[in-house]
Amino acid sequence: MAPVTQALFRDDAYLKSAEARVLGINDRGGILLDRTVFYATSGGQPGDTGFFTRADGSRIAIAATITGETKDEIIHVPAAGEALPEPGEDLSVEIDWERRLKLMRMHTACHLLTVVCQYPITGAAVSEDDSRVDFDIPDAGLSKDEVTERLMELVRADHPVFTRWITDDELAANPSLVKSKNVRPPVGSGRIRLVGIGEGGAVDTQPCGGTHVASTSQVGEIHIGKIEKKGRENRRFRLRFGPMPAN
Repeated sequence: MAPVTQALFRDDAYLKSAEARVLGINDRGGILLDRTVFYATSGGQPGDTGFFTRADGSRIAIAATITGETKDEIIHVPAAGEALPEPGEDLSVEIDWERRLKLMRMHTACHLLTVVCQYPITGAAVSEDDSRVDFDIPDAGLSKDEVTERLMELVRADHPVFTRWITDDELAANPSLVKSKNVRPPVGSGRIRLVGIGEGGAVDTQPCGGTHVASTSQVGEIHIGKIEKKGRENRRFRLRFGPMPAN
């Protein structure tokens, strides 16, 4: 049976550090903990980086975080040449917070883009400076300026962003919650994590396991850098931080 790690970030994305115990080291040198603040790569959002601090004060740099056989098996990948801790060892674990916060802001902005562009999603990827969402749109008919302005209206409105859980059956009864055209949220665990925007989720509600800021204003200035045609019915919208550049 795969190890289960308590994913503290699912309930509080603002946790920067925690105390944890080493459950084991896998055959590739990945470190398994009993609990973690490190988000593992999933749903288009990259995993966290950071470091572990041992009892003697020495540090282990973590270059990536991934999942194993299940979403509950979170594997911390040390940087090349780093020493490995011992099973049962207690550590302090800390993420690269500046990087995580950028990813949280970007991921929230991607959700807002799906509010502005209400079309089936065919792909997405979150990064620190340039993210993308792909939509099934035969003819976009949308300009960068128009989409940017509507995005910034949602940002400036300072809507709350929150998470809640529903059952597999509740999701099955509300299929419109899923915006992705081809990818369905994993079921079978008995519950699905939803991310809501606005009071009671009035602006948006959709299944998502990622990390997000607590209000839309924290996204900050954001703009559409490019709209690209990717095939006959796909348009790729690229999100970038900062104001729209002058033409």
